Amino acid sequence: MTTLFLTYQPPYDWQWMTAFLGARALQGVEQQDGEYYQRTLAVMHHGERLTGWLRLRPLPERNGVELEVSASLSPVTENIVARVRRLLDLDAQPTLIAEGLGGLADNAPGLRLPGCVNRFELTVRAILGQLVSVKMAATLATRLTEKWGEPVRTPFAALTHLFPSAAAIGQLTVDDLRGIGVQAKRAACLINIAQAVDEGRLPLDDITDVQDGIKQLQAMPGIGNWTASYVAMRAWSAPDIFLGGDYLIKQRFPGMTPAKIARYAEVWKPWRTYATLHLWFNNEWQPDTP
Repeated sequence: MTTLFLTYQPPYDWQWMTAFLGARALQGVEQQDGEYYQRTLAVMHHGERLTGWLRLRPLPERNGVELEVSASLSPVTENIVARVRRLLDLDAQPTLIAEGLGGLADNAPGLRLPGCVNRFELTVRAILGQLVSVKMAATLATRLTEKWGEPVRTPFAALTHLFPSAAAIGQLTVDDLRGIGVQAKRAACLINIAQAVDEGRLPLDDITDVQDGIKQLQAMPGIGNWTASYVAMRAWSAPDIFLGGDYLIKQRFPGMTPAKIARYAEVWKPWRTYATLHLWFNNEWQPDTP
C-alpha cells in the first residue's frame, strides 16, 4: 500500500463534500465511512488492466488529504492522484472563485465541484439519473454493478465490485437493462454510449475542448444539453458551465425567462459551474431586482 498527502488551498467545505459523495455512494463500489471515503477502481497500464482500491481522509487542520492506494495500483499512483484531485476539486482556487461569484458564495466559500475518478462511470450514472431522484439513480447503478460488475477483493467488507466496464455494458440488451428497472430509451442510450466508448468513438478521457466534448455527447441519441453539460462539469472539471434550463435553477429566478436568466448569469463568468452549484444548494439566495 502507498500513502500520500495531497494539498489544497483553503477554505474547503468538507461537510458538504462528504455529504454529497455519501448520498450518491454506489453500493459495492464506494463507501463514505465516517471521515473516510473509499472505493474500487480499474486502471489501464501498458495494455494491462490493474484493479484495486483507494481510500482517502480529509485532514483540514493541515489543508490536505491523506490518500491510500492499494499495492496492486502502485504502478499507476500518479494517475490515481490526478483522479483524486479531480474528484475532490483540490486544484480549485477558492478565493479567486469567491471573488468572481460575489455575494452568491458568501454562505459557502469552501464549496467545491465534485468530480469523478472514472469518466465512463460518471457518464453512465448521469444517464441513469435523468428524471429520477438521487436515491433512485444510486439504486439503479447499484443493480447494474451487482449484475455486471467484476468482483474484486479488498480489505473493506463494503467494497466488493468494480463498476462495469464499457465493454461489459456494450454487450447488454435493452431487455437486460429493463430487467433492473432502466427505462427502454435510457437503456438503449447506455448501450450506445458504452459501445462508442469501448470502440474509441467517444474518447471521454481524451477530451481537450469542453464544448467539442459536449457536442460529441449530444450527438448520441438520448443525450440532451443538460446531461452533456452535467458530464462536462463533473468529468472534465469545466468551470464555466451554467445550467440555466435546470428546473431548480429556474426556481431561483421567479418570473424570469431562460434568456434573462442566462444574461443575469453572465456576471459569474468564468465560474458559472460554481454558480450553478451554489444556486442548487443555497435555498436562501435571491436575485437582485432592478
